[in-house]
Amino acid sequence: MIRRKLAVLTSVLVLAAALTACDRADVIGNTAVTSFESLIIELGDRVTFDESKNSWVLVSPTGESFEWSKDFSSDVPDAVVEFDAAPFLNAGLDADKLPAAEYVYDSAAGKIRMPYELSQDEFTYSGDAAAIDTFRKIVDTNREQIGYHAQLDHYGISLGNGNMFEWAKDMDKNDKDMVFVLNPQPFIDAGVDPDKVEGWVFGKVTVDGGGKMTEVDKLLKPFDLK
Repeated sequence: MIRRKLAVLTSVLVLAAALTACDRADVIGNTAVTSFESLIIELGDRVTFDESKNSWVLVSPTGESFEWSKDFSSDVPDAVVEFDAAPFLNAGLDADKLPAAEYVYDSAAGKIRMPYELSQDEFTYSGDAAAIDTFRKIVDTNREQIGYHAQLDHYGISLGNGNMFEWAKDMDKNDKDMVFVLNPQPFIDAGVDPDKVEGWVFGKVTVDGGGKMTEVDKLLKPFDLK
């Protein structure tokens, strides 16, 4: 009887620990959604829906954009980051040396476009969907892509190869309300001097590398929207 009680107690404790872990994950996920909604509200008409791309498009005050598809099972990229190529070209970029599958240089538009495939999840909605509804679907189905960056007090969506789009947990307490984050190495390999990319900050950022905090190089484009 004692062994049985101990076994039951152990099962209850294991379940409670698992639920606590889930609750913590949900807190991170839920706060990521509510803080992203605050960003959308702050940007106002800078967040629109592009019918031709079946995607929501968020545009920064200086023209950089982050797109997220309304349905990851569609033919369009799940997410896209796009920005002005001129600062990189002026810093030495040879666009032909960028990996073609990951970086699309549009010389006519003067833009670099970085498309990402995150999953094949089909998103369905009850009624008309808003931008935050689609983002909530991403968090629900691709939770591993959403992280918290303690150094900047940001949430972010991982886009692969060290690239991210981040936003402040609380814009009232942060002077970096949203940040485009790039891995500088592919640009360096293509001839860019990262210290000379006008409008972008090249520096060390502390990240969690498999449970161990480490410093890595990043190119950052931060915005204070308040």
